[in-house]
Amino acid sequence: MPKVEKRRSKAKRPEPTYTVESADEFDGDVVKVAAAQTTREYAVPEMCTFSALGLDSWLTSTLSAMSIHEPTEIQRACIGPILAGRDVIGGANTGSGKTAAFALPILQALAEDPFGVFAVVLTPTRELAVQIGEQFGVLGKGVNIKVTVAIGGVDMVTQALSLSRRPHIVVATPGRLADLIESSADAVHLKRVRFVVLDEADRLLTETFASDLAVIMDAVPKKRQTLLFTATMTDSILALRDREGAQPFVHLCDTGISTVAALQQSYMFVPSHVKEAYLVHLLMTSVSRLEARDNTRLADESSGDEADEKPVGRDKSIMIFVGQCKTAESLRVMLYELGFRVTALHSKMAQQERLNSLGRFRAEA
Repeated sequence: MPKVEKRRSKAKRPEPTYTVESADEFDGDVVKVAAAQTTREYAVPEMCTFSALGLDSWLTSTLSAMSIHEPTEIQRACIGPILAGRDVIGGANTGSGKTAAFALPILQALAEDPFGVFAVVLTPTRELAVQIGEQFGVLGKGVNIKVTVAIGGVDMVTQALSLSRRPHIVVATPGRLADLIESSADAVHLKRVRFVVLDEADRLLTETFASDLAVIMDAVPKKRQTLLFTATMTDSILALRDREGAQPFVHLCDTGISTVAALQQSYMFVPSHVKEAYLVHLLMTSVSRLEARDNTRLADESSGDEADEKPVGRDKSIMIFVGQCKTAESLRVMLYELGFRVTALHSKMAQQERLNSLGRFRAEA
């Protein structure tokens, strides 16, 4: 197992209490409620720092180096209870910082008592697993963290070997991890796991993943912290919250609208036989408009006028969602022939091709 630099806070951590009954009661100081009482949704203070949430200086320094200075609502609500040892159910929109809300307290706990396997993070999709693994690697760089991503489409023998080395964090899709447990039980060391995270829990807690989750939950200890994060609160998640004897900390951000507030949405009705022509026109119009805006911004900068804070070219990446793999591939070919820099991402591609496509898109973005 790779060596992790062990970090312990010299001062005794105060009794963890983290939520306020009403946002109106928050006056700028840390307002606290007994941890045993935090079993349902509560308001959280509008302004707070990562240090005030109980994160150690090495983590706050890492966040500052990444230009992350203030926690989001889901982070303000959930980091403290996780540090306190509570099970947590967190609901927030996509892009609200859910990954950091569970990754940061897990990394702090790992630094204080390092061993592997320390945490298992389950996600419904391969690409999300890769993304979460990368975020753990970046946030935990200061303590030499070892992360293994176990997903389909990659050689199982290689993954079993990686798991046998007892990485600190395992990020996996349920199907692949269940296969590894059943086929390589001696190589998968999950009996000491401290944290189990279900990201996109609304999708994981369905019949599709039920048998795989059962295998995984049998392999991890019953005494653990379980963290569920979701963008959509479903009946299955509510049942976990309300079951007799359960006292998870629950925080639900306003998820009535599942898209970010800054997103502009519109739609067009067009004949099906000319959809592609309208799509190309829309893409060319959008790119031209963005280039004109960038040229104006550059002119303002050269003349000394105050310019927009957004860097030039940041909004030129476009994602197109379609209903079928063959449609994605045909659009890729068409747009490539028309001179667009384009890549496809769909389930008919080999896993390495999917990762390469995602990497190319992110590099351009």
